Amino acid sequence: MARLTVITLVIALAAFVLVFELLRRRKLREKYAALWIVVAGIVVLLSIFPSLLVRAAAVLGVAVPSNLLFLMSLLVLFAVSLQLSREVGTLEEQTRRLAEEVGALRLTVEREARWRAEAEAAAEGSTSDLAEPLPTRGEPE
Repeated sequence: MARLTVITLVIALAAFVLVFELLRRRKLREKYAALWIVVAGIVVLLSIFPSLLVRAAAVLGVAVPSNLLFLMSLLVLFAVSLQLSREVGTLEEQTRRLAEEVGALRLTVEREARWRAEAEAAAEGSTSDLAEPLPTRGEPE
């Protein structure tokens, strides 16, 4: 085997091990792991059978096989970047919505605590003065 073949094979196998280790530790989600396993598998195939890249380049009309490899790599990285950007946008929207819900819940809890404090104060004062009504939940502040 040529030296470059051995190097690319070792790198591809290291990528397999890394992906499976990240999966095992739950640091990588399955949908991303599948993509990287496919990429590592293609690298293994191309390192063992470099003639596949030469044939694919000839079929697609690319003069230099390495240019086809760079194009494929660029397309994969673009697709991954686009997918991650979409997910970041979704997560930002979820974060905004959750922050609004937490703010609304905090306001409700503060109003409830204030109502309870006023009710307790009114209850303590009601033994001496029954003329003042207890606050109700529907009263505006």
